[in-house]
Amino acid sequence: MLRALAVDDERPSLEELLYLLQADPRIGSAEGAGDATEALRRINRALESGPGGPEAIDVVFLDIQMPGLDGLDLARLLTGFARPPLVVFVTAHEDFAVQAFDLKAVDYVLKPVRKERLAEAVRRAAELRGAAPRIPVHEPDPDHIPVELGGVTRFVPVDDITHVEAQGDYARLHTDKGSHLVRIPLSTLEERWRSRGFVRIHRRHLVALRHIGELRLDAGTVSVLVGSEELQVSRRHTRELRDLLMRRP
Repeated sequence: MLRALAVDDERPSLEELLYLLQADPRIGSAEGAGDATEALRRINRALESGPGGPEAIDVVFLDIQMPGLDGLDLARLLTGFARPPLVVFVTAHEDFAVQAFDLKAVDYVLKPVRKERLAEAVRRAAELRGAAPRIPVHEPDPDHIPVELGGVTRFVPVDDITHVEAQGDYARLHTDKGSHLVRIPLSTLEERWRSRGFVRIHRRHLVALRHIGELRLDAGTVSVLVGSEELQVSRRHTRELRDLLMRRP
């Protein structure tokens, strides 16, 4: 059973988060803190108590934008502790996901928080703490990829994705209508979508062959035009890309 601490400066959001956590059978206890400073004091008591002590905390569900010490600041402080609790960021803003990854966050949940999405974050934390067995995951829909936007899960057709950009352990999916950040490494998408015509052109980019409009060569530098965006092709991937484009129907 996980012992959780929820941190949010907005009281209604904090109460809603605590309600959802307490309803999860994997959560043994859940308490709240109204700001990062209060949370830091509570975490210090937990660390003094020890991992098996009565004050122990296993996972912190942490808002990012708070007055004074914000959630990212608190997470940075926790990285200096010998045995810090796990961190799950809960925020209304997608823009901080890469920073969250750099701070070794377990998950990044967007507000408004949905019960099913929070349950997934709890599952990940429980597995890392050894509090729950691994449950087999169903194979994903090969034609769509789920993305989160404002607490709503949308299923983006893979055929609409023009290219993918690596951002740490995340990937940004680009379409003609915008982009979406997903917590999947670029290498995983490369393997999964190779048969669908996606090819690696750079350590940071995966491109759908069908969306390449031009192959450009300028002073020894190779690039491709994908929509209105020009992407550089690394030397190690140039020959394979040219061969694939020549064979393209």
